[in-house]
Amino acid sequence: MKKKLLIGMVHLKPLPGTPLYDNNWQEVIKIAIDEANILQNEGFNAIIIENMHDVPYLNRNVGPEIISAFATIGTILKNQIKIPIGIQILAGANKEALAVAKTANLDFIRAEGFVFSHVADEGIMNSDAGELLRYRKMIDADNVKIYTDIKKKHSSHSITKDVSISEMVKAAEFFLSDGIIITGKSTGEPADVKELKQVKKTTDLPVFIGSGITEENLSEFWDYADGFIVGSYIKEFGYWKNSLSLKRIKKLVSKFNILSNKF
Repeated sequence: MKKKLLIGMVHLKPLPGTPLYDNNWQEVIKIAIDEANILQNEGFNAIIIENMHDVPYLNRNVGPEIISAFATIGTILKNQIKIPIGIQILAGANKEALAVAKTANLDFIRAEGFVFSHVADEGIMNSDAGELLRYRKMIDADNVKIYTDIKKKHSSHSITKDVSISEMVKAAEFFLSDGIIITGKSTGEPADVKELKQVKKTTDLPVFIGSGITEENLSEFWDYADGFIVGSYIKEFGYWKNSLSLKRIKKLVSKFNILSNKF
């Protein structure tokens, strides 16, 4: 059986130029380094850096200050962290994420809005698969994997209500996605097991669960995913805005290792 992956989120503190930034750039860097090291040392297989605190998000549009901030932090982490590092730039700034991954030598990006249109809380977001993969080729970044959210959380999918999740996955596979990410409807909400079963039957691509994983429900989803992206559960009180909880991290990693050895 292929080894499953436990992927931890490093939610960067508000970055320069965003409404909640507190003129504390060195602290932003330090916290990112500290959290990445904790996740690596406690047994996570990979991390993703993400600008979750940069609310409200722009729609596929971030400024050079955000790109340079990610590039700086990404480069620092790549020089210190041995496990794979991914990046997501909210909201849907996938080309910018690819550019950072290329310059900082990161391993993958998490891309929303890869196939089909949807209405996110940032506004209407159209598919960018064709543009994104051409950009990846143009900057010689084929080594950077693109893992793609399907039916992205925090969004209305009424535009595509006649398109099943299996059809969406087939479209993403046809458009050369490197892996599929399935989530619940919002941050911290579990994915639908029935949908996951359909997705696993539909594709041979790696399937990741991108929200709602906990120590308590990990076994319920074990058979239907190749990897588990965890952000909220590993924070104090399970709330994404809080600091990392070493107790919760240890519980999750212990359960993950038990299941890995069992199966």
